[in-house]
Amino acid sequence: MSRPPHWRFPPGVNPALWEYTTSVRLAQEEADYFAEDPLTRADEVILHDYFRVPCRLIDLGCGVGRLSLAFSRRDFSVTAVDLSAAMLEALGRSAAAEGLWIDRIRANLCRLEGLSDASFDAAICMYSTLGMISGTQARQSALASARRVLRPEGVLALHAHNFWLNLRDRQGRAWLLGEMGRQVIGKGTGDRQMTYRGIPGIEVHLYQWPELRSDLIRAGFRITKVVALDSVTAQPIRWPQLLQGLRAGGWIVFAKRVS
Repeated sequence: MSRPPHWRFPPGVNPALWEYTTSVRLAQEEADYFAEDPLTRADEVILHDYFRVPCRLIDLGCGVGRLSLAFSRRDFSVTAVDLSAAMLEALGRSAAAEGLWIDRIRANLCRLEGLSDASFDAAICMYSTLGMISGTQARQSALASARRVLRPEGVLALHAHNFWLNLRDRQGRAWLLGEMGRQVIGKGTGDRQMTYRGIPGIEVHLYQWPELRSDLIRAGFRITKVVALDSVTAQPIRWPQLLQGLRAGGWIVFAKRVS
């Protein structure tokens, strides 16, 4: 698919993310790429332990459907949303091979107007999908859209990477030093660029805990559970009450929609 001019990009999508979402190669490699990733093994266990009773669930930024398929196998009614047509097609093939029915919708997470208000009991947005959305306003729009499609007291499960995980390696510390300097003069964004799976310029927004908490509350959520994850193993850290805002590699946050 040819790249549109910048002014026609969907909200929250920059050129690198457009390339990511339109890549057939990435969709073909997705399942194998994440098969042994510690976070993808850990988040599924944490989510399944929390969401025990089948319900109407929406998977926001589903990719090729790792979690959509897992929940559908447990008799959840799953709607999978992604901007990548190739990833949704891969999910459709996997679901058909297992005899599963999963509704698939190609949509921008910042704009879910095609979905009715209060139509889901639960929403998941994993593997820093929110952080890949470009721009503060667009990320806040995505949270507001997630809230709108949840019923009152419906639960959003969200994963985000921690800004301070960059303390663990030399390149990260160099970026962190520069970012803190930019923040002093009011130009810091918390967005770190990298080459990801062959695509240069991919941005991931790295949250500080007060920012993530504030954004969820502003969007109309009440945080009910926080799982702070180790940056290497993705397992819950020991003694999370002790400086988890600095120690965690990221978080899985469970938040209820405020009526």
